[in-house]
Amino acid sequence: MTGARDARGRHRSTKHDDDQGRRRMDKLTVDDLHKKFGDNEVLKGISLRAKAGDVISIIGSSGSGKSTFLRCINFLEQPCSGAITLGGETIRVTRDRRGAPRIGDPKQLQLMRVKLAMVFQHFNLWAHMTVLENVTEAPVSVLGLSRAEADARAREYLRKVGLAPGVEAKYPSHLSGGQQQRVAIARALAMEPEVMLFDEPTSALDPELVGEVLKVMQALAEEGRTMIVVTHEMGFARNVSNHVIFLHQGRIEEEGHPQDVLVHPKSERLSQFLSGRLK
Repeated sequence: MTGARDARGRHRSTKHDDDQGRRRMDKLTVDDLHKKFGDNEVLKGISLRAKAGDVISIIGSSGSGKSTFLRCINFLEQPCSGAITLGGETIRVTRDRRGAPRIGDPKQLQLMRVKLAMVFQHFNLWAHMTVLENVTEAPVSVLGLSRAEADARAREYLRKVGLAPGVEAKYPSHLSGGQQQRVAIARALAMEPEVMLFDEPTSALDPELVGEVLKVMQALAEEGRTMIVVTHEMGFARNVSNHVIFLHQGRIEEEGHPQDVLVHPKSERLSQFLSGRLK
């Protein structure tokens, strides 16, 4: 996979690149991931490799397995087989004596989850907590930060996503969908993860609010964040990503640089999917 590129396809330097252009380290690898729900196999051996600073967009029709794949990376869904490596640590899904999938070391899983942060389609903010409490809860309870440290970090990231001072005292129900999603992004950033996962982060928003969330995500990409994004926003996939994966019926049908995948698709299925979507 090549280095991250800007909207015109030029190499975009990131905080993970050095001046000599030395080979970037792998951040996340997924090997031969399978997932079944009953007899329905929704992921049929998917592999992915993300280097530091990569922005990978995953596209495909509803039911192609995009969100399930993302949830399996974070083990919110239990894969049936495969391996996931993050920061040099590998978790393999094995089988117990009854043939059921199992993870060998639950402590290792917990450590891996701390390095991954996920932004959900429907925000998943706690309605009974203020904005500040939503952002500080995990840094305090999981990372062990003091309340003062967590508060300072939360305010920093709320500013980073463009939310005005004073919003931290509000409850999610008093915010627009775009504001709620930006709080969710700040909450993910507050964990200072190695990789950020985005599950269709704009699909639940009113059209006029989509741009404010995409702007934040583009800024994160430009500063060198490693991001895996399930999206229907073809403009984001084309202009911000440096790699695009097209899923079809639980398999990778096509992948590569956005210019190749989105402008010059090889697969007939991908051509049909893109018809009318690119502007």
